[in-house]
Amino acid sequence: MDSKEDKKALRRAKRTFEMVDLVSPSWTIQVPRKKPPHKVISRVSTECAVWAADKFIEYFENFTSIEDYLRYVKREIVSEKYDEGDGQIHDLHHYFFNEDIHPEEMEFDIKFVGKRFHQSVPNEQYVDLLGSVSSHNNESNIPGRELRWMIYEKNTNKCLGFIRFGSPTINSKPRNLWLGKAPDLSIFNRHAAMGFVIVPSQPFGYNYLGGKLLALLCCSHFARETLNEVFEKDIALFETTSLYGSTTDASQYDGLKPFMRYKGLTESKFLPLLHDTKFHELHDQFTVWNNNVPLTENWASSKKMKRQGKMVSIIKNSLSANKKLGTPEHEKLQELNMVLELAGGLTQKKRTYFCEYGYSNVREVILGEQKELLRGQNWEKHELDNIIKWWKKKATKRYEKLKAEGRFRTKVELWTDDDDIQIIR
Repeated sequence: MDSKEDKKALRRAKRTFEMVDLVSPSWTIQVPRKKPPHKVISRVSTECAVWAADKFIEYFENFTSIEDYLRYVKREIVSEKYDEGDGQIHDLHHYFFNEDIHPEEMEFDIKFVGKRFHQSVPNEQYVDLLGSVSSHNNESNIPGRELRWMIYEKNTNKCLGFIRFGSPTINSKPRNLWLGKAPDLSIFNRHAAMGFVIVPSQPFGYNYLGGKLLALLCCSHFARETLNEVFEKDIALFETTSLYGSTTDASQYDGLKPFMRYKGLTESKFLPLLHDTKFHELHDQFTVWNNNVPLTENWASSKKMKRQGKMVSIIKNSLSANKKLGTPEHEKLQELNMVLELAGGLTQKKRTYFCEYGYSNVREVILGEQKELLRGQNWEKHELDNIIKWWKKKATKRYEKLKAEGRFRTKVELWTDDDDIQIIR
């Protein structure tokens, strides 16, 4: 099987069928058998449900804002790292760029991450370094296709930031409004990719508009052509979202026309995810209760979110079995509902941005109205050299302004067990 469609068909078959032995007295052969449906319990004992409810309550009652949540999760992760003796985060300062170099003198090196690429950065190094600068809990293993980059300044060989591409989210309100309807996913997925991590190190981000440089690299034909090869697609649309949206008017993705444009706000109100340790503690226990079967198939998309949702559903079903007012079970259910309702309110509508790589008819192709992508008037602007030249003009104005005002920074900002970092990123 060499074709893309054949490979996709094989992956689908492996999810649906399993090979079993068919035995006779004289021979044994393997034949496909449809896998049994994935069964998940709907209830657990009251005692178990109360225990699990308390875990969710204890976790989410700590937060009054999304900043509280991000900082709490990050500090938990950092604390665990120190406890496990995996190394001291502050020992990583020397990896990151903090020099005083004029933007015009900078040259850049895009380093690929993972064993599949020649002369690449080890994935473990990417995870450790990103974890030291980002406020997010960036998990080391993400299901589905992805591409990770680390961006370096060539003269100093210092790290400037991190990028992770992946398959786009299934549903997006701004995308559907732009298209006029929800797209045919079989067509859409052939032409779209998403930026899940676009994080500059500090002080590079502050001094040089580093976040804008990373975003622009995602909008280059070099990125598009690389994604075509790695994802086996024909990419024409790049999407990403800001960390903040409805409560913050500014984003690192603003001011990047014609390369990237704002397209609206996502839907809001969803329960934030438990961070890794807390999540696995709960899901491991639910797996035991579910006859040692995970709550979703391991290949499922957004499996962490789906598993957390199933855990909450099982808890609620179990506690609501006794609907009599005033019972401990009913009171626990009310407490859980209240805490989860408040936690859901922590999330914000995020600002959504698109890049169409200089094509003039991306919308029409995604809708299936046209077959061939057509180059528009901005096509050449997306060449990597042109993008970097455009950024250098912006970065120069920023650099010279900070120097003139005495606000140029030289301290590398990393998350440690005691630092109070002001930049949530």
